[in-house]
Amino acid sequence: IANPERVRARLLNALRFQFKNGSTLHNFFKMTDSGEKTNHSDTPLWIPFGIIEYLNETADYSILEETVRFYDEGSGTVYEHLVKALDFAISATTERGLPKIMNGDWNDTLDHIGPLGKGETVWGAFFLAYMLKKTFELLDHRNDSDTRQRWEKFYAKLEKVTNEVCWDGEWYLRAFRDNGESVGSKKYKQGKIFINAQTWSVISGLAPKDRADKALQSTKNHLGTPYGIQIVWPSYTEVEDTIGLISRCVPGKKENGAVFNHASSWFILASIINGDVESAFDIYTKMLPLNSSANIDRYETEPYVFAEYVTSPDHETENQASHSWLTGTAVWMYRIALDYIIGFRTSLKGITFAPNIPSHWKIFKAERTFRGKRFFLTVKNPEGGNSTIRSLKINGKEVENSVIDVASFTESNITVEIILGKK
Repeated sequence: IANPERVRARLLNALRFQFKNGSTLHNFFKMTDSGEKTNHSDTPLWIPFGIIEYLNETADYSILEETVRFYDEGSGTVYEHLVKALDFAISATTERGLPKIMNGDWNDTLDHIGPLGKGETVWGAFFLAYMLKKTFELLDHRNDSDTRQRWEKFYAKLEKVTNEVCWDGEWYLRAFRDNGESVGSKKYKQGKIFINAQTWSVISGLAPKDRADKALQSTKNHLGTPYGIQIVWPSYTEVEDTIGLISRCVPGKKENGAVFNHASSWFILASIINGDVESAFDIYTKMLPLNSSANIDRYETEPYVFAEYVTSPDHETENQASHSWLTGTAVWMYRIALDYIIGFRTSLKGITFAPNIPSHWKIFKAERTFRGKRFFLTVKNPEGGNSTIRSLKINGKEVENSVIDVASFTESNITVEIILGKK
């Protein structure tokens, strides 16, 4: 984080728009101090996401004791805001444990799957599981064993239901409608496979290895393009009132089959986590605006910034980009590069070094500031490996590849030397 103080202030301000029951406004407007309550199922979960990321970077536990108002009534500590967000998400699930999709989730255009309150989001189950798991280290730090046990139990419930109910043979379903019909199944002629359910099954840790392999391979087979990964395939060419706006978007554009860069970046992350570094780097390279915009007359937007989406081969204007600057892609691509490719992995306890590089990278150097220390990293890869560490030295001393507590170093500059090999 370049400016931790600014991030801290933004987090505290954003929490003011959470309700006492743990739900939130979908967005807020600074000038009017108000916002929209849209009932998107994923929105509350980004609260703990932001808090945990801030803590992983800064270890500023004092923020957890700050008192922040709720939007409707009363106030609570930041820690209470975090717990309420996840407890609300857990409460907003069906009897079998899948989150209700309500008016949509991260994909805003899946807005008519659950108008009666029965529709379920499979991606939302994976995201909720990911967020529960992401908090366990903090719960241990606070000795909050009751919450830890409660959330671990629900994590296990999510693992069970997603693998018993949501597996379609070669990939995971995307959702279930109010009437119980699935979304994102091979049995349909359109909208057979959605990217988010595949990537987050891996990111969350819920997919067994064999299913993770199949889900990501199916994603490459059906959703892969020269510009990244499509969000859904085949694009909808007929309106489906029980799914929503997605089926009214132009095929191959926006959420209806475009290479939606934000979602495509998650494929990179999932591939690295699953051990397929070469595929991850291939997609990373294809998605870079400088490469996507090689045919600038068709691409049409700036070659130095990510667009929201690039038109897929499902439309005649294939490779045309749109909505530049309007995307969360940049930060995800940056964090994937910093945390997972270069390998500066942070947590509450400290920093771990875990490069995941393409085999043709023989050496690279990188620098990073973390909790007041400057790390100078050199990675050598003489055998053309990806991520297997043969040797790790810190300030010239061989060490085990475990979490490094930066507080144990008196010096401000720390050298890290890694030699990679093949498995």
